[in-house]
Amino acid sequence: MEKDSDVLLKYRAVTNKLKRRFLKKPNVAEGSEQFASLAKQLKNQECPQYAGFCHLAQARCENSLTNSAGEAQALTDAARSFLQADLSERALNIPGFQEHLCAAINCYSHAIRVNIENKQIALAASLCLEVGNVLRKVGKAGEAIVHYQRAAELQSQNALCCLAALKMVAKCKLETRNYEGALSVLTEMAYLCHERGGSPHGGRPIGAYCDLLAKCEVDRVLLLLLLQPTPQRIRPEHAQTLEKYTWDSCDSITELYLGEDLYLLLQSVVMACQSHDLASLRALQKDLWPMLDPEQNELLHLVIQELAHPSGEGF
Repeated sequence: MEKDSDVLLKYRAVTNKLKRRFLKKPNVAEGSEQFASLAKQLKNQECPQYAGFCHLAQARCENSLTNSAGEAQALTDAARSFLQADLSERALNIPGFQEHLCAAINCYSHAIRVNIENKQIALAASLCLEVGNVLRKVGKAGEAIVHYQRAAELQSQNALCCLAALKMVAKCKLETRNYEGALSVLTEMAYLCHERGGSPHGGRPIGAYCDLLAKCEVDRVLLLLLLQPTPQRIRPEHAQTLEKYTWDSCDSITELYLGEDLYLLLQSVVMACQSHDLASLRALQKDLWPMLDPEQNELLHLVIQELAHPSGEGF
């Protein structure tokens, strides 16, 4: 690996070429290429933080050339380099102030802004998702929420992409135990599925929307059983959700995308919770376990714990 002084000398040499001199215009395009080449060398030498600074210098060159696409790409490369430096330090348990992570987030934010200004909304949204994934990966799910929400806003015209981003918002809220917030997001997702996912003839959700609706429905039912809102506090749409699972009800559309077996098991779970039948609920858990994803199984486990050891008001 090259010494720090050698890297600094190369960086200064390229920078000096870009300084304005009397009657001589600097070759900014060449400077951008040289910064990119130096960044590549530094990556190969496992110096990602220095590579990040070179990509930032490259981004400034692209900005001078009014090349928005090049600037956004250089900023994204800088963000990923700083992120790699942060992850390397975390792997080695090196104490610090997370300055590389902060630099990465700032570079991502700048790249997102440049893409939005350049009408590259899809690229901006994908970077928002990337930032959210980065923060979630390093245990900052709460901070990731705002980036996933922004991705959803940017993709509001593409229902499936918007729903995918909202799904990550709900996942983060569940991870941070913000169950009421997760319930609100899942309710928003369900409305969007019904509004945008209907077939041209029957109006019922089709395709991928059915899978998303099934996920939202199960999550919402389990969250309502966990939160146990009182009749005075429960929102009308949430009350209607639980009403679909009483013994004298049969919602054919819900049964269609959930499947008969899952619908009947959920109906049994709701009735067992409302009658505080802990033994039946534990028996139902065994039947439901293979039909639910890990998050839903965790929610069902929390529902059983809450029923066994109540911490708040019941139905």
